[in-house]
Amino acid sequence: MKMATSIFKMSITICRGLRAIALPHPRVRLRMVSSMVGERNGSIVESTEEYKYVERLIPPIQIPTPPKHDGPAPSGWTPPSAVPPALPYMIRRSRMHNVPVYTDITRSNRMTTLLRKVEGDIWALEKDVKEHLCQKTGKVPPTQVNEVTRTIRIKGDFDKELKEWLIKKGF
Repeated sequence: MKMATSIFKMSITICRGLRAIALPHPRVRLRMVSSMVGERNGSIVESTEEYKYVERLIPPIQIPTPPKHDGPAPSGWTPPSAVPPALPYMIRRSRMHNVPVYTDITRSNRMTTLLRKVEGDIWALEKDVKEHLCQKTGKVPPTQVNEVTRTIRIKGDFDKELKEWLIKKGF
């Protein structure tokens, strides 16, 4: 017990001493200065020729554009059509160039499908999605449209059906 109180008192004393030291502005960083400021070490040689090997290890800043494909790639990825479809809405691809349709599990077992990155008339897209899924399943699934986040949430797992349908439309 005596040891703990003495360590506590020592830490308070150190903190008080640190408060007394004038610190620079928070955005100013302190730099360590070597004692051998003017001296050079003769064994270190700078080489710019070998920097190309280092550049390969640095990750790219942007995701590269995918190569041109006539049909689906070997991985199953399908490129968007060259000309976007003439519809009152547009669905942009994700930053990895995929169709932005996702499956979401809420409340431990409720499956919902989320359609993101909708631009234009979101209500026309919701109507078309309902018609398409009604033809597939025979029922009209409940949907929720969020105009602020530009998303449509559909009750049920329709991930594959919606992705195929959107790719056929040209998105």
